[in-house]
Amino acid sequence: MTEEEERGFVIKDRRSLDDKGDLKEERGEKDEKKEAAKHAPGAEETQRPFLPEVNFSYFLVSLSSSALLHLGEIVDPQTGQRKADLPLAKHSIDIIAMLREKTKGNLTDEEQKALESILTDLRWRYVKAVK
Repeated sequence: MTEEEERGFVIKDRRSLDDKGDLKEERGEKDEKKEAAKHAPGAEETQRPFLPEVNFSYFLVSLSSSALLHLGEIVDPQTGQRKADLPLAKHSIDIIAMLREKTKGNLTDEEQKALESILTDLRWRYVKAVK
């Protein structure tokens, strides 16, 4: 007898559901998904960075950080270098100024003081950077 005859026959399960009743994935699809996950952005990260509460104050901090980055005041986390881009800094500052106008009368006293303080500070830093 040949080897094939000794083995008998092979049963191949072609059902679309597994033992738990969940939809099975084709072997090729699983391999493609695993490969895509390996090359996905941030795949090598084991933990996500802390994400603060979503509120107006943190939004202002985020915008001001962007302005400070473009003013060259803080280090770019991707390059590790300081680089000034004054048109982008001015744009970020102008966005904060627009927010001040659009939110007039709708902020708490604390939010209003923070907005004014951040805007004043960034404008002074911009003027200093332009000179």
